[in-house]
Amino acid sequence: MIAFLPNCGFISEVSRAIAIAKALKDRGVPVCFASRGGPYVSLIGAAGFECTTLTPTLGPEGSANFLAALLDMGKGDRPFFAPGELEASVTAEVAWLREVKATAAVTGFTLSAALSTRVVGIPLVTDHGGSFLPPVLARGLCPVPVNPPKAEMSRLPQIVQRWMANRMPALLKAPVRQLNAHADTLGVERVPSLLSMMCGDLTLVTELAEVLGTSAESIERWKPSWPFRVRRGTTFVCTGPLYAKLDAPIPREVEAFLSQPEPIVYLAPTSVQTAFLRDLILSAKRAGARLLVASTVHDVKDLGDDRTLIAGVLPNHLVFPRVAAAVIMGGQGSVQCAMASGTPFIGLPHHGEQELNVAVAERLGVAIRMAPHSLDSLAPAIRRLLDEPSFATSAKAAAQRYAGIDGAARAAQAIVDHLERRTRAAA
Repeated sequence: MIAFLPNCGFISEVSRAIAIAKALKDRGVPVCFASRGGPYVSLIGAAGFECTTLTPTLGPEGSANFLAALLDMGKGDRPFFAPGELEASVTAEVAWLREVKATAAVTGFTLSAALSTRVVGIPLVTDHGGSFLPPVLARGLCPVPVNPPKAEMSRLPQIVQRWMANRMPALLKAPVRQLNAHADTLGVERVPSLLSMMCGDLTLVTELAEVLGTSAESIERWKPSWPFRVRRGTTFVCTGPLYAKLDAPIPREVEAFLSQPEPIVYLAPTSVQTAFLRDLILSAKRAGARLLVASTVHDVKDLGDDRTLIAGVLPNHLVFPRVAAAVIMGGQGSVQCAMASGTPFIGLPHHGEQELNVAVAERLGVAIRMAPHSLDSLAPAIRRLLDEPSFATSAKAAAQRYAGIDGAARAAQAIVDHLERRTRAAA
């Protein structure tokens, strides 16, 4: 039994879990889901899977606090968990994993799973690191950030900024302080650093190595050395692009909006706060283009007008191919969906993982990378995407790279292969 423990505060994570679970099910592998809740937990049931509710349940305030902590990594490093929350979460996960007789657990930012799986003695599979992983950063592939954790870093020489972008995540320990304090209590292995927090026993590298600018062999044969420490036995496998394909139709009013002949710019920023989304919409309006907004859980309906349609959660894989350009934050799922659709975009990265994702597309001529606090420059950037043909041409070429590649199937096979190797080793 493969147990899925997605953090349902992130639509990209939930959609990835569903895609991998379906691919495992197609191979005859039994799967099950559990979650503490979150705004996107309903997607699991909509995909045909039952989901056990674990305690302590995570309400809107808890989800918002976790997101704030995630965005604060490397800056103020606020804690991910309220007092007692991590301990209770691990206890609930351990009981559930034993009850379902799990042979492995798949997660992303359900960070407590790094401890509960050690207690139960089963491998942890992760996909939330995307490409922001030790073998990639060890090769120096992260760019000079447009949105550094601290503003004063931008005054340093670029060679120093690039070194810090690739080395500092492996040195930061504050984000794992809570995990390690409880790991010591439980008597299980610690998590070495922020970067190691992105890894499991099997770490799925959900991108094509050639798109990153390296080779699958260099990633999968990588051996840890200072400062890129990982937990014992960590394995990396390149599985290719993995992005949301929600099993939902385009709503009628959105279909009507998309069917009009004038080009549309799609605003699809997930995992942001409402105030930022409002500023983003107002800044994008200055470009004079028609806007379609995937507001997800945020209430911004009052910003709609005859040229701006505010929608909720949308099936990005159906929408992206029908718009002229997009504005996203830079999560790997959104970036890959845009590239697979042949859609140029503006990326507004909040942190290093998003910087890397957008920089990959930027290098291919598909994207413009901007700091989220530079919204005054958003409208001219949108006009560039719409008016300069090179972006659309490069986006279509990028789409060809992903054509025919089933990242979910590759991820499922990597999990099956990993478990079979463990079984043979134990025999």
